[in-house]
Amino acid sequence: MITIEHLSKTYRKGVWALLDISLQLNKGMTGLLGPNGAGKTTLMRILATLQEPTSGQVSVNGIPLSRSEEIRSMIGYLPQQFRIYPQVTGRDFLDYVATMKGMKDASRRRKEISELLDLVNMQDKADKKVRTYSSGMKQRIGIAQALLGGPEILIVDEPTAGLDPQERVRFRNMLTRFSINRTVLLSTHIVADIESNCRRIAVMDKGRLVMTGSLEELQQRGAGLIWEAVLDQRMFAQADPRLIISSKATAEGMLCRMIAPERPLPDAVPVHDPSLEEGYLALLRGAAYA
Repeated sequence: MITIEHLSKTYRKGVWALLDISLQLNKGMTGLLGPNGAGKTTLMRILATLQEPTSGQVSVNGIPLSRSEEIRSMIGYLPQQFRIYPQVTGRDFLDYVATMKGMKDASRRRKEISELLDLVNMQDKADKKVRTYSSGMKQRIGIAQALLGGPEILIVDEPTAGLDPQERVRFRNMLTRFSINRTVLLSTHIVADIESNCRRIAVMDKGRLVMTGSLEELQQRGAGLIWEAVLDQRMFAQADPRLIISSKATAEGMLCRMIAPERPLPDAVPVHDPSLEEGYLALLRGAAYA
């Protein structure tokens, strides 16, 4: 379990990256959703003991962030920019990471690495050079290195960025399996990454935590704010692009979904079953409607 209390982080010239974040992460997978620049990576780097907060408290299973060595032994971390030496094999890279984590017994390292390679479906590619790997293969090696040593908590930052759709689905399903007996924090700006895998979510925007709750609660944030209308070509060209969140050509014209606090056009009808993405967009724009 991770407990975050009134966490803030400021950089030079008073630029806030995080502002008064309070959050509790329990066993299972929590999705940390937010646009690029929301502060997600800063938060995850603090949880992984790679940065220090300006103020506030963090504890991992009751251990304060100041006891960083103990916390690192409990946490596996896959950063957003995960790089591997291209000239080594995946197996050799994992052996190097295991050594850095203090696993001195060579036979134990080999056994655990082999088990993890099976788990991430990379056993048949493990002895090839990393430079031959696809983005998805590198991410699978990344998750394997994060799991070395059997951490109780897994932190993954934008893990599906750059993956093709098939790899993205495979990676999400893999994280779901890991979350059965671990605390997993998945950071992403892609709504689909959390839609089928996370029971609980936290949404960040501009360094603030703007919502915590279930997927259903996020979806309902779009209630009363999402509208649908068919626009002819002239109306579509003149429409405010900030209102239109999706459009599709039909025989009658452009079928558009729009976001607005009030009916944006006389013919617009309310959408009673907004999607999760529409609820997310409504939440991010909510301050403008207050």
